[in-house]
Amino acid sequence: MTPKYEFSKCSWEYGWNIKMKKSQKTLCTIYPRENYFTVMVVIGKKEKDSFEQILPTLHSNIQNIYANTQEGNGQKWLMIDLDDDNKQYEDIKTIINIKACGK
Repeated sequence: MTPKYEFSKCSWEYGWNIKMKKSQKTLCTIYPRENYFTVMVVIGKKEKDSFEQILPTLHSNIQNIYANTQEGNGQKWLMIDLDDDNKQYEDIKTIINIKACGK
């Protein structure tokens, strides 16, 4: 992955972020916060089936975020807050791998 540092003027997420890309495809966007960071991962049509197959094995917080995120244009934009080294970190890596493989 290649990081791309950007300053977003978008009213939804104003400020610095880091887009992690592979071959011009954004795999996730990281938003630094005070004492934690937020990872945004978009689950699109290509990844949906693979993601939903592993969903029961993911951290309950990620399951809840997915269940409570509305779908638009066949996508769910997951905003996952990470503040310590726990199972969610491993889950994020698994989700990004699904995105990278385009499944």
